[in-house]
Amino acid sequence: MTGPGVSNISVTGGAGGSDAHYEDLAALGDLTDDVAGSTLTIAMTSHKYLADADVLASALLNPGGVAKFEGAMLNALDGPSGLTATSATIGVRGLTLQATNQAYQLVDDLNAKALEASRWLAGAAVVAMPGLAVAGVGAIATDVYLNYDGDWQKWLVDHPGMIDTILGMSPGALSALGLPTDLATLTELIAAAYPDGDPKLTDLGEDHSAIATDPPDGLGELLNGLDHRNGTDANLDIRKVTQPDGTVAYIVDIPGTKVWNLPGDDKGSANDFGTNIDGIAGNPTVLQEGIQQALADAGVPKDAPIMLVGHSQGGIVAARTAGPLVDDGYNVTHVVTAGSPVGGVDIPDSVQMLSLENSGDIVPHLDAEDNPDSDNRTTVTFDNQTGTIGGNHQINGNYTDAATALDSSNDPSVQRFRESAGVFFGGKEVDTHQYKVERKP
Repeated sequence: MTGPGVSNISVTGGAGGSDAHYEDLAALGDLTDDVAGSTLTIAMTSHKYLADADVLASALLNPGGVAKFEGAMLNALDGPSGLTATSATIGVRGLTLQATNQAYQLVDDLNAKALEASRWLAGAAVVAMPGLAVAGVGAIATDVYLNYDGDWQKWLVDHPGMIDTILGMSPGALSALGLPTDLATLTELIAAAYPDGDPKLTDLGEDHSAIATDPPDGLGELLNGLDHRNGTDANLDIRKVTQPDGTVAYIVDIPGTKVWNLPGDDKGSANDFGTNIDGIAGNPTVLQEGIQQALADAGVPKDAPIMLVGHSQGGIVAARTAGPLVDDGYNVTHVVTAGSPVGGVDIPDSVQMLSLENSGDIVPHLDAEDNPDSDNRTTVTFDNQTGTIGGNHQINGNYTDAATALDSSNDPSVQRFRESAGVFFGGKEVDTHQYKVERKP
């Protein structure tokens, strides 16, 4: 099911984000502080000329001239607009810039903590006063049946933030029932019901289809390649992109969930619900380990640029895999996620990450956490409302179209990402190797 088309593209984070501006503010404060120190040093050093022996000796021959020199020098150094006063003014300005930066970040942190606390308290209140829950559900049900013809799915994709609210309330509700916990602990408990196991990697050989041998010319083609992999038996590929000058870079495509299974129902798939839970909880997964094994089997040089690209579960795994690969010496430079809950994933500062989220897609809300607004993490949200959960989450005609629109975006954060990822685009050839990662029995 397709929507009306991608619209209302909004960009946060990255080079144009608030964290980048905070860093600029802090850097400007440090630089201003350095200038103040240098200016004061010059002023203090220059005072020695007031008592210079040659100057004092010349006073015997030209006392008036020396007096004028001494007066002018004192004014230049210690007058109202002199170097000493100027250095003090610059120093105060530097301290002000540093304090302003810290104040802005403190307010952001307090707002985030206040939101988390308010959701926790709301969950506790629902348990303490069940009437609140009944009233809330009743109001929602009334809205669904009056304004959505009873279509709960359409109501939910119109209100995806409800997922954040419900998940954020769950620890407070459980605590009120005598089970003190937080969302991270709760997720970890659920993950324990899905033992991860060890990966089994199968080499499926080269992919000679057009999309697998055509060098991606931008973000749109990048997501088209991921969409192609999503429709095959392979759940992982490594695209070797060779530039005209011989430079080589590697793109790793990671599709989303294939199997929705209950605890204890292990079907051997690395793309199952257990990988979702483990990924959100921050645990290593067989799919992550399979990627590391595939890179080694493919002979990917550790110093070659690597981009990890994933949709849904694949995006979670891509984000979670970046850090361990960097720790292992691999040169992971970029991560691209589409429709993935990655707000709580730590990304190395050396990695540039671009996250695409359909505003009506509930999946990016499953971690109940906003993506960080840092200078190496750019989040792009857009509208393409299909009226269904699956339609809003699909790659083709949704995330592929949004990525294509970004190829001509003038937003500074998007431009910076495109420019930094140039080695992955517009190559002379691409060789694609496909793999299947399963969970060993």
